[in-house]
Amino acid sequence: MPVFIWEATTRRGEVKKGELDAVDEANARGMLRRQGYRSINIKAKPKGLEEYLPFLKQKITEKNVVIFARIFATMINAGLPLIQCLELLAQQEQNKTFAKVIAAIKEDIEGGSTLSDALKKYPKVFDNLFVNLVAAGESGGILDVILQRLSSYMEKAMKLKSKVKGAMTYPASVLVISIGVVALLLLKVIPVFQKMFEGMGGELPGPTQFLVDASAFTQKYFLVMFGAVGLAFFVFNRVVATERGRYLFDKAVLKSPVFGDLLKKVAVAKFTRTMSTMMSSGVPILEGLAIVSKTAGNVIIEKALMETRRSIAEGKTIAEPLAETDIFPAMVVQMIAVGEATGALDTMLAKIADFYDDEVDTAVDAMTALLEPFMMVFLGGVVGGMIIAMYLPIFKMASVVGG
Repeated sequence: MPVFIWEATTRRGEVKKGELDAVDEANARGMLRRQGYRSINIKAKPKGLEEYLPFLKQKITEKNVVIFARIFATMINAGLPLIQCLELLAQQEQNKTFAKVIAAIKEDIEGGSTLSDALKKYPKVFDNLFVNLVAAGESGGILDVILQRLSSYMEKAMKLKSKVKGAMTYPASVLVISIGVVALLLLKVIPVFQKMFEGMGGELPGPTQFLVDASAFTQKYFLVMFGAVGLAFFVFNRVVATERGRYLFDKAVLKSPVFGDLLKKVAVAKFTRTMSTMMSSGVPILEGLAIVSKTAGNVIIEKALMETRRSIAEGKTIAEPLAETDIFPAMVVQMIAVGEATGALDTMLAKIADFYDDEVDTAVDAMTALLEPFMMVFLGGVVGGMIIAMYLPIFKMASVVGG
């Protein structure tokens, strides 16, 4: 939508300036007149470089949305009108892309839309959970409370995601370094030793000959190997993009010996935290399960939650179908059953989420402690083994000379 720069006077004679999104100049003038402005000067804002090169635009992060929700909640709680809150938020937002989104939301509300309908136009910024909770807050007259809960929920979700990323980053980085070091040795270091060995004459030890042959092969077919790796990644992505491929991949991930248990704990923490937030905000359990299943990030878990939803719709309790999924531990199912029986399911889910947040912390620490020596031994063994293999002919020659 085009952006217009405007300057106008209020009924009191004060000069105001600003920017707004509108379909055209006539529409922009009409919006300003409805706000009581006079003597309006308006012109289209020149397009910046980011309009022609989208990758230059600032990305809207989860942190931006969290801060937005928290400040928004404080403003509403202080009694500021909705339009004024959004106007102030747009003005103070440092992320220009997000500021434009907030300004557009304000314009939609001025045009008669509800806040949840305006947010729904930006699914990449505000997900289904955010929109549905805001709708519940609007209908219940507790928008400030809902936004506060949303910001707290998102902060905890970000922390959880950060822990998992940290756990995955270490082994991945060590693996990349290992591949880089091996490639450097094969392409640059071993050819130097090979020339020296040719001058010595004689037969090379087995490990050394293997490395020399591997170096020659890598130099000759490096581009082919590089292309094969790229092709493998491409094929993998295409296979995982299919329904069957995604199912098999997600199933393998959940059953993996190291990461599987961690990802199950993350799934339990995310599910219980999200359901607790939605139920305490007045979102019906069936609608909540539909939203949570779509944000699970794993089709096995998504399928299990949808099966649970169907069972509940048929009259079962939430604990019964969850017990049949083989994803949620017996302790979690029992605690949920107690929460249902006592009528405090949202509180019980929050307690489970807190417990499993700590469990994820413990699992990440344990996994890091397990992987760290293993990866160091792996890296040292590969690089050290190659270096020893390259020095074997020198040791052999030294023993012959010494003898």
